[in-house]
Amino acid sequence: MHILFSGDTFVAVVGAGLAGCECAWALAQSGVPVRLFEMKPKRFSPAHGDENLAELVCSNSLRSDEHTSAVGLLKLEMSELGSLVMDAARATRVPAGKALAVDRKLFARRITRRITDHSCVTLIRQEIQSLEDPLLEGAALTVIAAGPLAGESLAEDLRRVVGGEHLYFYDAIAPIVLADSVDMNTAFWGSRYNPEEMDYLNCPLDEAQYRRLHQGLCAARTVAARNFEKTVHFEACLPVETLAERGEMTLAFGPLKPVGLIDPRTGQQPFAVVQLRAENRDKTAFNLVGFQTKLAYPEQKLIFRLIPGLEQAEFLRLGSMHRNTYVNAPQVLTPELELRARPGVYLAGQITGVEGYVESAACGLWLGRFLAARILESALPLPPQETALGALLQHLCTPADNFQPSNINFGLMPGIRAKGGKAKRRLLYAERARQAFAEWLKRIPCH
Repeated sequence: MHILFSGDTFVAVVGAGLAGCECAWALAQSGVPVRLFEMKPKRFSPAHGDENLAELVCSNSLRSDEHTSAVGLLKLEMSELGSLVMDAARATRVPAGKALAVDRKLFARRITRRITDHSCVTLIRQEIQSLEDPLLEGAALTVIAAGPLAGESLAEDLRRVVGGEHLYFYDAIAPIVLADSVDMNTAFWGSRYNPEEMDYLNCPLDEAQYRRLHQGLCAARTVAARNFEKTVHFEACLPVETLAERGEMTLAFGPLKPVGLIDPRTGQQPFAVVQLRAENRDKTAFNLVGFQTKLAYPEQKLIFRLIPGLEQAEFLRLGSMHRNTYVNAPQVLTPELELRARPGVYLAGQITGVEGYVESAACGLWLGRFLAARILESALPLPPQETALGALLQHLCTPADNFQPSNINFGLMPGIRAKGGKAKRRLLYAERARQAFAEWLKRIPCH
């Protein structure tokens, strides 16, 4: 469909999180005028507290940066498409071993500055209440990138448009502790498999300490969901107490696995290890890795201080839980992320059913590039499913009896028949993905 742009015509992007900023940036970089709507600071969601754009609320980690991982491949592809988020992440990264982690305040400030400085972007600090909001009048196209914590009025209007019940899951946030409150006589620096690296602080537990922590997690009081909501957790981001309930050794073989770490005090591998990841470049604050939680605040302070080295921990932020809303994408969206029930309105980010910071940003980046091409009357085909971006987008248009959000993973790509272990298969997936993406790039408009 041809879209005629006049001097007053614009694309409206609702929500200035990772997906919204990426989408707005991609459009603006193509010369398309954008009005980017953000309800902060006039109104904050239950999980947000910083008036800057692209606020990271759950963790400061964008996960593995290895090119043989699915998420590492996705980052590479995003960078090659001009990703604003990847640029900001590289510029504000903090040490985190093989992961890409950022100083979240510097990250948000950098993205906010680049968005507000762009001549084609107008940032409007107003909440959009519905798809018929008067502020959207005159938009040639509208992108809803309000995230999984969209305002209740907008979420309700979206439910009305797509029909059916809300689909949702619960996401949990890990606590942050002040670095000066960690007992450095107990904690030690090191990364799994690379003990010489100084990227993580490790709190070692012997068997008795581990079992005491496990019992505390299982017995602790949690914050209950509202009585009309069913609690559905995203499997890859379960609260630590939920993992504890699954078995006495679940944590020891999961986020607390000690493999590759040696306690310098004993020269031995601990029974279990709680890792702390730096929240900022100055390493003044640390995130408890894998300790996303819905425990009541008083319980968190008691139980997490059972961890050796955290007996006197000062908590800068306690864990919390919030509802994440998403649509049944295969039913309500076209492969181009356009609402079937409302042509001209698109969704981007976690509200579509992708899960994770990187995936959300990638979704917004793709949609911005696609819409810019459409407006400028050039073709932008979907990336092949062999690529990370293509596999992620394919997930959103693959019907399922019980559609669930998903991170990028090799299971979303066509299978590879090959003998050998996991490392070899990952390498083959990565090599195929890089080749497919390079060939796709040659066929698309100037990138």
